[in-house]
Amino acid sequence: MSIQSVLLPVFVLIGLTFALLLGMAGARRRALVSKETKIRDIALGQQNWPTRATQIGNCYRNQFELPVLFYVLIAIALPIRHADLVIVMLSWVFVVARFVHAGIFVSSNDLNQRSLAWFAGVLVLLAMWVYFALKILLLI
Repeated sequence: MSIQSVLLPVFVLIGLTFALLLGMAGARRRALVSKETKIRDIALGQQNWPTRATQIGNCYRNQFELPVLFYVLIAIALPIRHADLVIVMLSWVFVVARFVHAGIFVSSNDLNQRSLAWFAGVLVLLAMWVYFALKILLLI
């Protein structure tokens, strides 16, 4: 597989993370400008943001949990040339699951739907790691 095809899903997921960061910054700025939140209420890291800013902030923070295992897998697989078509296809499925998860998180925040999207991503990522480990251990 080409380096570009392996890294494109990574770049797309990073794009999602930056979009959430900017969304969170905008929601927090609006809360401060409108005086809905006062600086003294958040200056020491207190969680006193309005619901919308908290919702986007939590979704942003979530991008540094499960996706880290995805980034590590790609960072290992790419230089040792074990990022094949299966890894790339599963990468895209994982990225789609993360977008669905984030979309639910920042919109309806329906916990049942959000949990299903999260769990779908977990299963895909687990399959990626199992496949990758078997390729390495069995020298496929």
